Amino acid sequence: MSAPNDIILFHYPFSPFAKRVVWYLTLRQIPYAQCLQPATLPRPDLSQLGISYRRIPILSLGKSIYCDTRLILSKLDAAFPHSNLSPPSVEQTAIRKLLESWTIDGGIFARAAQSLPPDLPIMKDATFTKDREAYTGRSWSQESVSALRPEALVHIRSAFDELENGLLADGRAWILNTAEPGSADIDTIWPFHWLIGLKVALPKQLISSQSHPRVFAWCDRFDEAIKRAKASIPKPVTLKGEEAASFIKSASLPHVEFGADPVFEGDPTGLKPGMMVESWPTDSGFRNKDRGKLVKLNKQECVIENEMGLRIHHPRWNFRVNRVEEGREAKL
Repeated sequence: MSAPNDIILFHYPFSPFAKRVVWYLTLRQIPYAQCLQPATLPRPDLSQLGISYRRIPILSLGKSIYCDTRLILSKLDAAFPHSNLSPPSVEQTAIRKLLESWTIDGGIFARAAQSLPPDLPIMKDATFTKDREAYTGRSWSQESVSALRPEALVHIRSAFDELENGLLADGRAWILNTAEPGSADIDTIWPFHWLIGLKVALPKQLISSQSHPRVFAWCDRFDEAIKRAKASIPKPVTLKGEEAASFIKSASLPHVEFGADPVFEGDPTGLKPGMMVESWPTDSGFRNKDRGKLVKLNKQECVIENEMGLRIHHPRWNFRVNRVEEGREAKL
């Protein structure tokens, strides 16, 4: 089996971060393949590619592996500039980035995760909670989850209020008042859509279609737009782990690079091309480090080539890259 456009998306369906990429590919009408992953470690399909990064989603394009949804979406923008979705203006691009930062760095998703009720079945799954403790570095015990929830709900209600009485207050259909849903909607809607879809996550006395009708209607419109877009694009090709690995290793696109050539001079780290490095996220999933030869380092990304000849792309924001001595065991 092959991967349309040489794209393979490694994800699991209920990941809210993965939905950002799935929605983007769907609205932009970009066919792709997928390799479905378990929600918790281990993930042998990725291990066989020499990938230690543990967050989902991951996207391969040729022999290049892209990590973190912001980097993935920016690379897809560059790779498929003429696909669906009208190109945004400079102002719209800036607002989109601010909204993206609001939902990710501004704590919206972190608070959304903390607002989940402790009696959800998955919150009682010892395998899941142990995995998420390693992922986040905090306790996921029933007591800890219960203690964090009230404060989290205060923040989430405030976020719903910001949308209800802010960008959506004038009755617009989409965040940037466009004719159709755009990237800014994808970058903003995902944590709100996730919580609303969980049904029992939001106490109705605090957040409901009655208290926040514009936000709920926006999510309904978005679902309808995705449904229409799905009808116009082939279903994703689903690959098993061995099939995905074989395709990536023999991909027709050897390495996909976008943007400027490698930029090392003046980088605060002092790193140079060819050095052995480790790179990893600093906000979550920080125990899993990718190692390889440094081939690119600029303001936007760090690219390392692992022992299998695959290039792993990490963003610079909320990631750390350090030099390591060859032969030293990586700490996972």
